[in-house]
Amino acid sequence: MTAISGLIRVMEKAARKAGQRLRRDFGEIEHLQVSRKGPADFVSKADQASERTLWEELRAARPDWGFELEEGGTIEGDPTKPRWVIDPLDGTSNFLHGIPHFAISIAAQEPKLDGSGWGDVIAGLVYQPITDESFWAEKTRGAWLQDKRLRVSARRHLDESLIATGIPFTGRGNIEEWTKIYLSLAPQIAGIRRFGAASLDLAWVAAGRYEGFWESGLSPWDTAAGCLLVREAGGFVSDYKGRSQPICDAEVLAGNDALHSRLHKILAGALKAG
Repeated sequence: MTAISGLIRVMEKAARKAGQRLRRDFGEIEHLQVSRKGPADFVSKADQASERTLWEELRAARPDWGFELEEGGTIEGDPTKPRWVIDPLDGTSNFLHGIPHFAISIAAQEPKLDGSGWGDVIAGLVYQPITDESFWAEKTRGAWLQDKRLRVSARRHLDESLIATGIPFTGRGNIEEWTKIYLSLAPQIAGIRRFGAASLDLAWVAAGRYEGFWESGLSPWDTAAGCLLVREAGGFVSDYKGRSQPICDAEVLAGNDALHSRLHKILAGALKAG
């Protein structure tokens, strides 16, 4: 077990405090499903309350760092210091429907040395409040689930592999692009899963539960922590052209060390053929 750094402790403390509130709010969803107003407004407030808790906890610990927030937007900090990239409730639709699969995602991203923007993600944490699973990673220090070291799956054959994805919906994502990829990939693999929380999909690739993941049209807060988790667990993350970026969000293809290149070849071929 590696020593847990002060940075990870700060992130985990914030996530667990926000997660406690989300668990309590999630317990109320069942009662709201049958109400005339429905649970949507309630979930929006739960999302905002989680973000507020995370902001307060992280600001107190690192007062000069900036924020990139799903709800609150960009909050500038000291440009020479890292910033927090936060999704306070990834899997909102699951939460809304009483499905216990959602997470809090927190990442710390450092500025580029030349001041031209943002560089590497140096720490990431994905916390699942219902299962109390805390997936975390630090740059060059590996990926972990609580105190257990994570490694991507050792599977080497596509026909044994589970691949996760996010399916376009209500105007989000490119359904034609997704369909081309699906039709090329599905016949070659053991199964495709769509669980509805990209941060957890990436964490599960890092944990070896999936062999890969693809999705487009995401935002930095969806994937910032998850990209680092996969890489520190020995996997690869790129966009659909195979380019590796600190945070892949507009296009994300993650895979274990044996299969990422093969998945990329299938994906690129599917899109080129179209």
